[in-house]
Amino acid sequence: MGDPGGIGPEVIVKALAEPGLRRSAHFRVLGPARAMERAAELAGIEPFWWKIDHGSSLIDTTTAHDVVVLDYAGDDLLPAQANRAAGDLSFRLVDDAITAAKREPGDPLRVDGIVTGPINKQAWSMAGHGRFPGHTELLTTRFNAKRSAMFFHAPPGEGAPHGLNVILATVHLPLMEIRNILTIGKVFDAIDLGHEACRALGIARPRIAVAGLNPHAGEGGILGDEETRLIEPAIRLAQEAGMDVRGPFPGDTVFNSAVRGAYDLVVAMYHDQGLIPVKLLARDRAVNVTVGLPTVRTSPDHGTAFDIAWKNRADPGSMKSAIELAVRMALGKGHV
Repeated sequence: MGDPGGIGPEVIVKALAEPGLRRSAHFRVLGPARAMERAAELAGIEPFWWKIDHGSSLIDTTTAHDVVVLDYAGDDLLPAQANRAAGDLSFRLVDDAITAAKREPGDPLRVDGIVTGPINKQAWSMAGHGRFPGHTELLTTRFNAKRSAMFFHAPPGEGAPHGLNVILATVHLPLMEIRNILTIGKVFDAIDLGHEACRALGIARPRIAVAGLNPHAGEGGILGDEETRLIEPAIRLAQEAGMDVRGPFPGDTVFNSAVRGAYDLVVAMYHDQGLIPVKLLARDRAVNVTVGLPTVRTSPDHGTAFDIAWKNRADPGSMKSAIELAVRMALGKGHV
């Protein structure tokens, strides 16, 4: 569910209210049932789920229901603001989902994919979980993944007739730290993981564009040497591995080429470089995917939006897209 005080409950209720989506898989919603009930009441939606305590021994008997809410105590955690208790619960919900994904095949409690509602990073820090800046870092640690990355999929739509796929070479870092973290290996891993993700989406031979770090992609070294020192060697390694990769291109032009269909993926060097075009083009449709994990994990591309929580104003489009993509990717892995 994410933070129960944010818009997570609302967008989950609205997305899964569509019967066709509910029929596509069996869903377990981890979080306070009261948050789901209140969100449904505000939206005028009749509850469509089966409720059971998250610790019940009868959880494995609920597969007859399309949607089961695993209820966690949290009636007092709905205020639309960052607080320690909600941060602790939202962290626990992700941890419990990871535990379910790590169960052995055939275990009735195993899940084939995780869709995460938005969390508040300040609330996680208040609850003592500040060493994890977000979902990506927690998932990578818990699954002992050697490498992972944030991949964003924006389906075709107005302003982006070919859609837009973006992967980040670095994730949740202060901007001033990037030059100390960025390496040839990080750039290559982003290219390689992005290539795999595109293939999982059905793109047989992805065309990949790599953005530069500096303005004008360094302008031949005048505006920085990261392009020649780090990014170009990573591109050559990817090309030698058989990938169709080009760049580095200036960050202010490469996304235009991609949305016009010249490339299937853009590799961005840092968080906002990649996220600004994605959210500008497809804020209510884009999906965040953690690639490099042994399980499917997607999420909507927005935050908790405390300013509109509990006002029945949240658009469920991104959550719906995240659920649909998780099902699609899980089916591609032979699950669900």
